[in-house]
Amino acid sequence: MKCFGVLALQGDFREHIDTLRRLSVETQEVRNSDDLAKVDALILPGGESTTMSHLLKQRPNSFKASSLAKELTLLIKDGMPVWGTCAGMIMLARELTQPTPIPLGLMSITVNRNAFGRQSESFEQDLNIPELGITPFKAIFIRAPAIVEMDDDVTTLARLEDGTPVAAIQKNILVTAFHPELTNDDRFHQYFIKTIANHRIAKP
Repeated sequence: MKCFGVLALQGDFREHIDTLRRLSVETQEVRNSDDLAKVDALILPGGESTTMSHLLKQRPNSFKASSLAKELTLLIKDGMPVWGTCAGMIMLARELTQPTPIPLGLMSITVNRNAFGRQSESFEQDLNIPELGITPFKAIFIRAPAIVEMDDDVTTLARLEDGTPVAAIQKNILVTAFHPELTNDDRFHQYFIKTIANHRIAKP
């Protein structure tokens, strides 16, 4: 059975864990290298991107050990499926319109990390996402980022009414600017499990 990890350094990782368990898949909270070695796919949750970046890039006590960010980057480049929601999308981007934090540079997108204003300007929006079926998906945006530029091999999965891309996929990397884990609609998690992570060969 494949194991789905959720980065549990900061942010709303518990909601992702609850959703995955509701879908009867094996889950693992990822806080260090040993946890990361146990998973076949990973979710980077929403949270505070500057704090998340700092925690990811901290080195362990041993000077010979790599940071979690470096290990995670190598695994994703090697094909491990990953899904970033909100702050997770910021961390996976190639670059940001702001100078900080420094993202991991894994997906060929440029992201505005605070595209819609402060938390008081958070909103919900019904999105038409063909990959999830005909029923609109109610997306929750909380201090949300947005994609402002992408390479040709990045596929947009969802846009706002003004055309702003808010969900996309590139090979083994999925990103959403919103928070599917804060709804009772499991379809995005099912999409990640079946469409993306299913292509990962299970560890021996």
